Amino acid sequence: MPGTNATSRPRSRVAEPLTAAGADPQRLYEAAVQNPDADLDFMSRVYTRLRGRPPRSIREDFCGSGLTSAAWVKRSRENSAVGIDLDARTLEWGRRHHLAGLDPEQSARVRLARRNVLRPGPDASDVDAVLAMNFSYWVFKTREALRGYFEAVHASMRRDGVFFLDHYGGWESQRPQIDRKRCKGFTYLWEQRSFNPVTFDADCRIHFEFRDGTSIRDAFTYDWRLWQIPEIRELLSEAGFRRTSVFWEGDDDKGGGNGVFREVTRPEVCPVHIAYIVAAR
Repeated sequence: MPGTNATSRPRSRVAEPLTAAGADPQRLYEAAVQNPDADLDFMSRVYTRLRGRPPRSIREDFCGSGLTSAAWVKRSRENSAVGIDLDARTLEWGRRHHLAGLDPEQSARVRLARRNVLRPGPDASDVDAVLAMNFSYWVFKTREALRGYFEAVHASMRRDGVFFLDHYGGWESQRPQIDRKRCKGFTYLWEQRSFNPVTFDADCRIHFEFRDGTSIRDAFTYDWRLWQIPEIRELLSEAGFRRTSVFWEGDDDKGGGNGVFREVTRPEVCPVHIAYIVAAR
């Protein structure tokens, strides 16, 4: 689950003390859930292994604040990024908090666009890699819709492009539950409020609690279909990707993930798993 996805990864810090009145939900989300360095390290390593050269241009679909895009252009003067999202307020937050912190040379190599990922446009095409992280592609709830998204990704990449998605699953992901995780200055709660085993629809929420007893409820809400790995790989193949691989997170021997992802064909069955799916054009 998204809370578990971040447990084995270092995360940014937010100022203390925090209360519901003064906390910024976007900053809390990024501190608790996102780790662009982990995603970019994995993407760079696998892309280089597959293509024999490092990636230079990426597109971050469902980019939110563009945290990953901003991190990418900081890594090398040769790197460029474009982030796509429909939420104008979150994009503007990212421009103020992430892009504004770049120097002029870095800023010239990154762009955030309010746009539908189904129509990325020519200025967001011909990229080495596309990333769809934090399970946001699960907003597409039918095979036709998800295949349509995968087809749009396939058509917009370079001929040697690679598509990176993350995934969570396991039998514990198919039930209502609340997962709590302590972060610096606050507690992050991932709630799967409902799950429909006939449609695999899930109503998911993120809440934040603070030491003074205050909280932010329903800071982020998600209406998703929990797609399974075989379904995703089949649809990627139907969309034109020639090869798909699954990279499974290892166990830290304490019931959590260790942040190390290795390619697998028959992984250990576990109640919750985190994985990357990699599709080569």
